[in-house]
Amino acid sequence: MTARVLVVDDILANIKLLQARLEAEYFEVLTASNGMAALEICQRERVDVVLLDVMMPGIDGFEVCRRLKASAQTLHIPVVMVTALDQVSDKIQGLDCGADDFLTKPVDDIALVTRVKSLARLKMLNDEMLMRVTTSRQMGLADEDSLARILADRPGRVLVVDDHPRSSSRVMSALMKEHEAYIESDPQLALQHLAAQPFDLVVVALNLQHSDGLRLCSQVRSLDRSRHIPILIMVDPGDEARLLRGLDMGVNDYLMRPVDRHELLARVKTQIKRKRFSDYLRNQIRESVEMSITDPLTGLHNRRYMERHLKTLIADALRSGRSLSVLIADIDHFKLVNDTYGHDAGDLVLKEFSDRFRRYTRGVDLACRLGGEEFLIIMPDTDKPLARQVGERVRECVASQPFKIASDKEIWVTASVGLATWEGEGDTSEALFKRADNALYAAKRQGRNQVVADAA
Repeated sequence: MTARVLVVDDILANIKLLQARLEAEYFEVLTASNGMAALEICQRERVDVVLLDVMMPGIDGFEVCRRLKASAQTLHIPVVMVTALDQVSDKIQGLDCGADDFLTKPVDDIALVTRVKSLARLKMLNDEMLMRVTTSRQMGLADEDSLARILADRPGRVLVVDDHPRSSSRVMSALMKEHEAYIESDPQLALQHLAAQPFDLVVVALNLQHSDGLRLCSQVRSLDRSRHIPILIMVDPGDEARLLRGLDMGVNDYLMRPVDRHELLARVKTQIKRKRFSDYLRNQIRESVEMSITDPLTGLHNRRYMERHLKTLIADALRSGRSLSVLIADIDHFKLVNDTYGHDAGDLVLKEFSDRFRRYTRGVDLACRLGGEEFLIIMPDTDKPLARQVGERVRECVASQPFKIASDKEIWVTASVGLATWEGEGDTSEALFKRADNALYAAKRQGRNQVVADAA
C-alpha cells in the first residue's frame, strides 16, 4: 500500500528513525520539525496520515491536532499522537483534541506499521467518497449540520465477543459506563445479532476458547449487513502473527492484553466516530445518486435513468426472446392549466398525475417523467395487446377523477397515450422510443384522451 505519511518531530534523530521504518514499507514520507510547518504542509499537500510528536517547541502536538481537526480541509486526515511516556493523561488529552490513535516511544515496529496501514486505508476510502460528497455540497445537497451532529460524542452500540468470563466482565464493566454494550460468547449467535441489529463496533477476543476469532472476523467482513462495522480485536502478547493476519483481512484496530480500561475506551470512541463519518459519506453519495436519477417534483425516475434502463432491458430481451413495450403519456392541454390556474396548480397536477401513473402500473414496470408534462412506462415481458391494456388503464385512471388544485377547487384532466413494442434484433432503444413518440402525436391529432399504438 502506498500512502503519504507526515512525520512531525523537533528531534532530527526521531524523524530519521520513523522515516526509515516507514520507507521500508514503501510509504512516501514527508517531514516537519515544528507544528506550524506541519499545518502548512497539510493545507498545501495531500497527506494520508500524520505522526505527531506531543512535546515540541512553539505549539505542541495537542494544539496542532486541535487545529487540524477544526479545519474542514484537514479534519479527515488521521492523526497519530506519539508520546514519550505511556501516560493515560496524555492519551485522554490527545483524544480530546481529536487524535485518531497514539503510539508510545520507543515506537514498536508492528504497532507503527499496522496502525499507519489501517489509517491510510481508511483515509483513501474516505477520500474517494469525499470527492463525490464535495460535488454534492457544491450542488447544495450536503448538510454540514448533520455532519456536526454525527461526529459529536455520543454513546455507541458495541458487541463484545469473548468466552473468557473474567476478561469479558472487565471489558463490559468499562464499556457500559459510556456505551450500550452487549456480550456474546458464541460467535454464530454474534453473527446473528450483527445481521439483525445495528451496531457501531464489534470487539472480538482473538483467542476464543471454543472457536477461531479470526474466522469470526472474516465472516463479519463477508456479510452485507456487517461489512462496514469496525472490528477491534483483543490480542495476547506473543500472538503477533495472527494479529497481522487479522489486520490484513480488514480488522480496524487492536488492543494488547491485559486491556487497559482507558485505552479501550479511547480506541472504541475513535472507531465509532470513524464509522459514523464513513456512514455519513456513504449516505451522502447514495442521496446524490438518487437525486441524479430522480425527478425532484414527482419522485419518478428521470429521462437519464430511463435511457440507460431501456438499453439494459433491450439487451435482456435480445438474450431471452421476451417482448418489451414502451408507453408515453402526455397531459392534454397542460399549458392551459398553467395559464389559467398558475404554475403552482400545474405542479399539483403533475404530482397527482405521477401518483396515479405509478399506482396503476405493474410492479415490474418502470415509470419515469421525461420532462414537462410527458411521462413514460417501460414494460418488460409485454406484447402489444397487453401494452394497450396498460395504456387504457393509465388513460382511464387520469380521466376518471378530478385533480384537486386547491382546498376548494378541482379540475378535470385527460391524457393521450402512445405505445410501441420492440421488434427484435436490429431494433434500437432510440427507434423504439421514436415510434412510441410518433404514436403519441397520432393520439393528439385524433382528438386526445385516447391510446394509439405504432403501426409497425
